[in-house]
Amino acid sequence: MADDLGVGDLCCYGNNSVSTPNVDRLASEGVMLTQHLAAASMCTPSRAAFLTGRYPIRSGMVSPYNLNRALTWLGGSSGLPTNETTFAKLLQHRGYRTGLIGKWHLGLSCASRNDHCYHPLNHGFHYFYGMPFGLLSDCQASRKPELHRWLRIRLWVSTALVGLVPFLLLIPKFARWFSVPWKVIFFFALLAFLFFTSWYSSYGFIRRWNCILMRNHEIIQQPMKEEKVASLLLKEALAFIERYKREPFLLFFSFLHVHTPLISKEKFVGHSKYGRYGDNVEEMDWMVGKILDALDRERLANHTLVYFTSDNGGHLESLDGDTQLGGWNGIYKGGKGMGGWEGGIRVPGIFRWPTVLEAGRVISEPTSLMDIYPTLSYIGGGILPQDRVIDGQNLMPLLEGRASHSHHEFLFHYCGVYLHTVRWHQKDCATVWKVHYVTPKFYPEGTGACYGSGICSCSGDVTYHDPPLLFDISRDPSEAIPLNPDNEPLFDSVIKKMEAAIKEHRGTLTPAPQQFSVFNTIWKPWLQPCCGTFPFCGCDKEDDILPTAP
Repeated sequence: MADDLGVGDLCCYGNNSVSTPNVDRLASEGVMLTQHLAAASMCTPSRAAFLTGRYPIRSGMVSPYNLNRALTWLGGSSGLPTNETTFAKLLQHRGYRTGLIGKWHLGLSCASRNDHCYHPLNHGFHYFYGMPFGLLSDCQASRKPELHRWLRIRLWVSTALVGLVPFLLLIPKFARWFSVPWKVIFFFALLAFLFFTSWYSSYGFIRRWNCILMRNHEIIQQPMKEEKVASLLLKEALAFIERYKREPFLLFFSFLHVHTPLISKEKFVGHSKYGRYGDNVEEMDWMVGKILDALDRERLANHTLVYFTSDNGGHLESLDGDTQLGGWNGIYKGGKGMGGWEGGIRVPGIFRWPTVLEAGRVISEPTSLMDIYPTLSYIGGGILPQDRVIDGQNLMPLLEGRASHSHHEFLFHYCGVYLHTVRWHQKDCATVWKVHYVTPKFYPEGTGACYGSGICSCSGDVTYHDPPLLFDISRDPSEAIPLNPDNEPLFDSVIKKMEAAIKEHRGTLTPAPQQFSVFNTIWKPWLQPCCGTFPFCGCDKEDDILPTAP
């Protein structure tokens, strides 16, 4: 799974400016899905849905706030609830050796620094090596900050204003215009200091707090050495395959590519025609090739299902001056963070299994990242949990050609806790209708992105549509021409069908603890992972331990 890779960033999906021969090889030797959809346009809720086969609203992994729509602090108390069952846990129970290499970003601890209640090892993985959080520009000291960038600018301005007060009070005191008690001046100086330390104690140390490497429960690097992390992850993945090549195994390689700050090896710098982003895409593709080579070398390729995807669409607002650092979403409108527009949720979907799946097939039916859960359960001989709603569908009939129509009739596209869009794939018909009830307001207007805030809002600065916007995605995948009662005779009946589906869907939702509450998402010193003595955390044990699977 790539991070923030646009569906248009791969040659097999129409890109002609970046070279991706290894992912293209997967597509030519396997089955390619062209309407593959993330359950959310942000990484944390999308990954929660991917692992559990359930809309993230069912597990409380969605935010009612615009500020925190993905986990923002490794030292927070939010994460994927322990009562959720991941596909890794299903396969673990079936005798598979399970490993996660790379990004987790689904929480770490609940009540104490070392309880690690949300850790991958408590969600079905035998082995974990990687970032319990995720990559940020803040992880590279020379880059502009990314986490809550606009809030931090306001905090700096507020600190300057509060800090200016005691200096202004000194002017009339020394000019003897009027008397200002020293206690008052000291009070405002102390207030400025406390205000500054209250936010800088967390934001000022993001690289040290969030950007760490772990092996299982042990911190290996704090902060991590970002220039070496790709090589370390690849070495760990290859070691895992080597260790378990004679046993059934599940390896989830969760790339840090192609999220900013776009750290690439020296040999890939300037390698592409598309700047730092293109270089990072090509390095990711090279890493995919190394994994495929390992499967070939161990004669596992014919007996191994390989799946490639991204957690959400490219981040259009990711800029460094005038330089675009985010991905390309092809012909699709919108991008990361936009609840319903296709560019934020349509992702690559490639399956290769030479002895089972016909090579070179292309499927345009609506499918979801949530489908991986029941698909892997079916392949592994497991039984789906009966005590909860599973929203994903087994893809094997579609992939094998035994079915020509997706089992998804309706798909619901949320932005945080808010339902923005619904997709309806009519039974026994190729038509795919899509209704937008809420869309983000682009800034500047007409740009197709929210450059003013860095990411679009789910509520507040949005447009509510009544009647809703209706598109026929099967004829207008770019969502360029909204339909209306004058040019679409089925307009009213489609809207009524959608509203009935929404009512039925909401009837299946049950309250879940809100993982994105203010209390859960704020940084807590007592939960902050620390290698050494808090708050002077720091270590590098990577040279002391060989990077091999257990």
